[in-house]
Amino acid sequence: MPFQLPKCQVVPLPDNQASLQIDGRERLRWHFGAKYPRPFFYPFNGPSGETLTRMGHPGAPNHDHHRSVWWAHAKVDGENYWGDETKARIRQKLWLAYADGDAEAMMATSAGWFNGVGKEIMEQEMVAAIRPGPEGETLLELQSTFTPTGGQVVLGQSNFGLLAVRMAKGIATYWGEGQITSSEGTEGESEIFGQSAAWMDYSGAVSQRVKGKRASVTEGITYFDHAKNPSHPSHWHVREDGWMGASLCRHEAIVIKKEKPLRVRYLLHAHGGAVNPAIAGRIAALFDDSPAFEVAKAKRRHRHFEVRRVE
Repeated sequence: MPFQLPKCQVVPLPDNQASLQIDGRERLRWHFGAKYPRPFFYPFNGPSGETLTRMGHPGAPNHDHHRSVWWAHAKVDGENYWGDETKARIRQKLWLAYADGDAEAMMATSAGWFNGVGKEIMEQEMVAAIRPGPEGETLLELQSTFTPTGGQVVLGQSNFGLLAVRMAKGIATYWGEGQITSSEGTEGESEIFGQSAAWMDYSGAVSQRVKGKRASVTEGITYFDHAKNPSHPSHWHVREDGWMGASLCRHEAIVIKKEKPLRVRYLLHAHGGAVNPAIAGRIAALFDDSPAFEVAKAKRRHRHFEVRRVE
């Protein structure tokens, strides 16, 4: 019987990039080159094959740090790891594992959070996994474990952090025809900003080629906060200009101890059409019940590390 390539794959690329693919079609790309202040995912493609996220704000050049989907925080031991104007940086140190499979593909990486004088204060172990959904949809699960290199690290009170999503222009309410919807049934920035919810959705217009002509279709991203995250149900930072993020530290700081690392889990669902609350509710329940990831030294040949789910 001929060898069958796995349905889901992580494909390393030149220039410090990795392509996450399903059936040979790129759904997501990871960028971790040192020319950027921190790593990020771009594009994150919807069923149309067009990206649902963008690089930067459509009208504000001082928001170029909004790079599609990325990890950051505005106050870490008093320093800003969110914007580009400070010297604090997040650097991928090495990839740990690339794992292909028919059900999902997984990528594990190790990054350092370096302060303004170049000292690493915290290590971030990230696992990103993609799974196919129906009709070209994609489920991106992200888990990060943060471990101080010293005794502790303080994530200060802030709306900004830890996982950020900048939507494509046509999906944004102000710039396009987008709609923000929460798990609580509320809609729009004014009703949702700062409120708690188990999930958040941003859906709107993207273009695709249909019989050689450009046409508009509705697609979006539903962003799920795992039930075991410290702030669940998260308070949300959402904006009509195309921005959404779960605010882990909106009301209070979080102190991370070296002996007790912080682990957070999020899920992004790139879907066709407007959000379906019933489907989102079922996905949220499955996500909350799903096992987390573990990265460990490999016991099999030709691997340094392995990533797997653990009950």
